[in-house]
Amino acid sequence: MSRRRRAALLLGLALVLGGLAASDVSRREAALRTQLGPDVEVLVAARPLAAGRRLTAADLSVRRMPERFAPPGGPVVPELLTGRRTAVPVDQGGPVTPLLLEQPEPAGGLGVRKGERAAEVTAAAAPGTVVAGSHVDVLVTRERQGTRLALQDVEVLGVRPAPEGKLAATLRVTPAQAVFLADAGAFAREIRLLGRAPGDRAHAS
Repeated sequence: MSRRRRAALLLGLALVLGGLAASDVSRREAALRTQLGPDVEVLVAARPLAAGRRLTAADLSVRRMPERFAPPGGPVVPELLTGRRTAVPVDQGGPVTPLLLEQPEPAGGLGVRKGERAAEVTAAAAPGTVVAGSHVDVLVTRERQGTRLALQDVEVLGVRPAPEGKLAATLRVTPAQAVFLADAGAFAREIRLLGRAPGDRAHAS
């Protein structure tokens, strides 16, 4: 075999091996992206935040990170958290979520009045839109009945994280609404809470 033919053979072999290596790297990158999930926006501290600090817009910034590493319920709307106080210190670049903030405590425990009930429901919600003191609408999806607007303008008395990225929200309701929510929790395919803007008390027909 001549030197020229040997060089051509080695060059061809190198190209084939390079192509195989590049293909393997692409497969590994694709598998890693699948494991990490898509990038999502998360609110983070723009500077070190001490416990008890009242948040301003300058204290917060938005960062994109893989969904796998994003905190559950992390908000992407800074206006929903400005004015509230941090319950714990937050390092610069650390995620800032409603669970790290001081929770308002209504007078008289949960603040349930005569004729009212405090009902807990496990539901999906847009990140950061459901916090204690806010008002929500309740959507219920059943397998054969589709999705319906079940309750409107319901006050949230408390909220905590639940499995599968959902929230366990305690709502101020009537006894009849409490029975409905218990039934929905047992038989509905999904319950979703839609956060309302502060002061929005309008009802849809």
